[in-house]
Amino acid sequence: MRFLALRGWLLVLLVIAWETAARRAEDIYFPPPGRVVRVMASDPGLGELGRSLELLLLGWAIAGVVGIAVGVGIGLSRVAHHLLDPVLQFGRAVPPPTLIPFFMVVFGLGTSMQLATVVSGVVWPVLLNTVDGVRSVEPVQLDSARVFGLGRAARLRYVVLPAAAPKVFAGLRVALGFALILMVIAELMGSGDGVGARLNAAEREFRPDRMWAVILQLGAVGCVLNGLFLLVERRALAWHRGARRGNT
Repeated sequence: MRFLALRGWLLVLLVIAWETAARRAEDIYFPPPGRVVRVMASDPGLGELGRSLELLLLGWAIAGVVGIAVGVGIGLSRVAHHLLDPVLQFGRAVPPPTLIPFFMVVFGLGTSMQLATVVSGVVWPVLLNTVDGVRSVEPVQLDSARVFGLGRAARLRYVVLPAAAPKVFAGLRVALGFALILMVIAELMGSGDGVGARLNAAEREFRPDRMWAVILQLGAVGCVLNGLFLLVERRALAWHRGARRGNT
């Protein structure tokens, strides 16, 4: 409770410092938080925010399914890992925004282009963490499963996936943050709606207060999504923490 109270007071102090600095500076590009909050209250843009969240979560989910499925397949095969690891390292090194012009040519301006941008950048942390998690399974665990007569599918379900789960969840969490960033970039490059369109409109209309309102909204969305994911992760991996405490 003391730690939560300290966090709350720190947030209050930051807001007060922002308000004081903005009023002293009297800079149009640095509005005080009170004005930004009034802009958010008068025009919250919930429809655009909902549309952007739909794009973010859909891209993250697709990347998660693809990354886990492909990562498990590569992680289980030593030959596949040795052959494909250079390709994976090259692919993750390519900055996702550099692919946007290609996706524009292929899909045009619209949802398909934005979704492809999110998926192409978000899939890598999930895929690579899944490969690492699967390959980190102790051989003695697999040997014990074979001794007890577990088939390939059963070993995957009861041994490999549970052992790899912590690293898979870590990849999904990193990917969620990337999805938010890439969603905004994709919408800024070409969109008729969403938060990217709101940022573009604020720029055209020379409304820094609206820009800051969208920035605060995105920060709040990121915090909420991260908090919800941590709750799911703690619940899903409660057995893992219990096993680690038992071993220590």
